[in-house]
Amino acid sequence: MERQWWHNKAAYQIWPKSFYDSNGDGVGDLPGITAKLDYLKDLGVDIIWLSPVYQSPLADQGYDISDYQAIDPRFGTMADMDRLLAEAKRRDIRLVMDLVVNHCSDEHIWFKKAVEDPEGPYGQYFYFRKGKNGKAPCNWRGYFGGSAWSLVPGQTDLYYLHLFHEKQPDLNWENPALRREIYKMINWWLDKGVAGFRIDAIVNIKKDLAFRDYPVDRPDGLSDCRQMLSEPGVAEGLGEFLEEMKRETFAPHKAFTVGEVFDTDPAQLAEFIGPDGHFSTMFDFAPTCLGKDAKGWGWAKQPTTTQYRDACFASQRQAEGVGFLANIIENHDEPRGVSQYLPKEAQDNEQAKTCLATASVLLRGIPFLYQGQELGMTNTRFERIEDVDDVSTHGEYAACLALGLTEEQALAACAQYSRDNARTPVQWTDGENAGFTTGTPWIGVNPNYTRINAKEQQVRPDSVLNWYKKLLALRKDPQWEEALVWGDCEPVMEDQEGLMSYVRTGGKTLLVVCNLSELPRSLALPGTIRQVLLNNQEGGPQPGFDRYAAQPWQAVVLELEQ
Repeated sequence: MERQWWHNKAAYQIWPKSFYDSNGDGVGDLPGITAKLDYLKDLGVDIIWLSPVYQSPLADQGYDISDYQAIDPRFGTMADMDRLLAEAKRRDIRLVMDLVVNHCSDEHIWFKKAVEDPEGPYGQYFYFRKGKNGKAPCNWRGYFGGSAWSLVPGQTDLYYLHLFHEKQPDLNWENPALRREIYKMINWWLDKGVAGFRIDAIVNIKKDLAFRDYPVDRPDGLSDCRQMLSEPGVAEGLGEFLEEMKRETFAPHKAFTVGEVFDTDPAQLAEFIGPDGHFSTMFDFAPTCLGKDAKGWGWAKQPTTTQYRDACFASQRQAEGVGFLANIIENHDEPRGVSQYLPKEAQDNEQAKTCLATASVLLRGIPFLYQGQELGMTNTRFERIEDVDDVSTHGEYAACLALGLTEEQALAACAQYSRDNARTPVQWTDGENAGFTTGTPWIGVNPNYTRINAKEQQVRPDSVLNWYKKLLALRKDPQWEEALVWGDCEPVMEDQEGLMSYVRTGGKTLLVVCNLSELPRSLALPGTIRQVLLNNQEGGPQPGFDRYAAQPWQAVVLELEQ
């Protein structure tokens, strides 16, 4: 595989609204990010993925864009953006924007012009369709619940498609004029100096244009819109769009791209991230999909650490010889990783948190951290559904009630899986509002900020924060980089519950052992220990050993004799 500049980097996602507020209005902003660049550099971050800061009514927290080439005033100005780019570059940190082109906002000028003249050129920028038998054109349910169709304003039997929120009309990628507009915008940002894009919901840009009904799968009489993605011909058409976009924008700029790609055939992985793939990399969502149920969050089950291990290893095998995956524990669309993958009794255990961190960061691929993950931030508490901001959570709450759950049961299910768990403010200090703002936070701070915060962890050598620093530094150390970045990843000892161990080979041989369980696990090593590089507990393996008993939640990185 040809080596790229981004292979040995570590990335960090920022949710701007909750990262750091510089002006006391309760909302995180671009100057706040600039103020924390030294913190990120010290952590070991090379690439920042910046979630949307474009002009938006925030119906879906910025993923409903009303102007792709303007900064929303809540986050600052274009001058603030330029300063952030310049200061990041000065620290050798590259900035990746969020590219959201499956849909825009209904407040975008394109949609406003389409509504004014549905038969005109801008009407072709969207999917406008006549109803069927007095109802929507088909029975698709959107990702946030409810019909994926809404009436075009001012019309009585003309609908527009929105796979997400009703204020997020889907863009018609079949229209070459629309695609040219999108490519022009992408190149504008690349010329400005962004290093690339995280590409949102991209598998949805190709539709089954027959807009056929699918079997009803919930009491609402609707069908999950994702069934459309498996229709013959849909995937092939998607590839044509993605190759054109790459050719017209990413390739000439040598941009770094990471795709949000769901519901694809593993056999097609090379088409997305191979040497000539559509993207540089794509997120490994296999672990985040564990335990989910088509009926909704009320039927989801928390995965075990063994299931987590098996999902990670399955993805590693699929990507072997193909390309690099982007490895995540959490992001803005998921609950906090330590609350999702660790059993309840271990979620306040820092050794369990560092064990999970080790298991993920040292896999083959690009580690993507999410803000607060490096502190071991956890899910928050929701007392009432009214305390929840996230539109997706409200949709799932309604679905739980419709399926017969009580309000208490529905809230409990949504509290576990709500996207708002990841959107509470970063916990910088144990002071007022966790040091996030001097004003009133736009969303409640997790009450445990007095125990879990960056200020306390920065000065404590055995903290979760300092462990993440060690992991990222080890991965870049010239002694181990060949093995930990470009080397093979071979799972070992897969027969014990919760034990996740694997060998990284490339010039030298490193063994990563993570006992993701509350019981000791004895294991024979695939070689003799030459030295211990990292150990999150006192005691354990020593040079010359060829076996040892891993203690509960112990993580070690060992160099083995050749």
